[in-house]
Amino acid sequence: MSSVTYLAQFAMPKPVRISGRSSSITNSFVNGVIPVIVPSEAEVRDALQILGMLDHVTCSYCGDTSTEWDHLRPLVEKQRPTGYISEIHNLVPACGKCNQSKGNKHWLTWMRSTARLSPAARGIADIEDRIARLQEYEDRVVPTRIDFEAAVGAELWEKHWAHHKKLLELMRVADTEAQEIRARVRDAHAKQRAMLD
Repeated sequence: MSSVTYLAQFAMPKPVRISGRSSSITNSFVNGVIPVIVPSEAEVRDALQILGMLDHVTCSYCGDTSTEWDHLRPLVEKQRPTGYISEIHNLVPACGKCNQSKGNKHWLTWMRSTARLSPAARGIADIEDRIARLQEYEDRVVPTRIDFEAAVGAELWEKHWAHHKKLLELMRVADTEAQEIRARVRDAHAKQRAMLD
């Protein structure tokens, strides 16, 4: 095997950018204020009945083993809460692959998209049946939608998002410094290697 072939087998990790984690911070700022409403046994049964899963719970999107419950309607859009909360009326069984791939996208658009690991991209055979069942679920189970700012008051709400803005600004500053540190460490590495050669 030539060295070119060996190099083709090796994938270097990409340098991490601190500011590249800003969507995780935003999601935390939204998820940190959203209440989690524990459903009753009857509510879970009703949800599973509509989804056709009373006997066996699977991922609503692809049919694989369900490992979690996913928010059918996104909690975050344009870096702000949509008003939906964590309650049975906005949750469906999902697998980790689908939940991660879907992210904050609208479920129907995502299911038919070519996004990595979406049901359409994975060639899920019964996708239209699954879509029909999810549309029925969405039509029959009305989720709560809250105007968070009105609920808590403008002053506290603005304070919360001012913290978010400061944190993102600090991440940008830290990112610039991290790049400088990375360059200096790379130079130190090159000097050490040169001394050993």
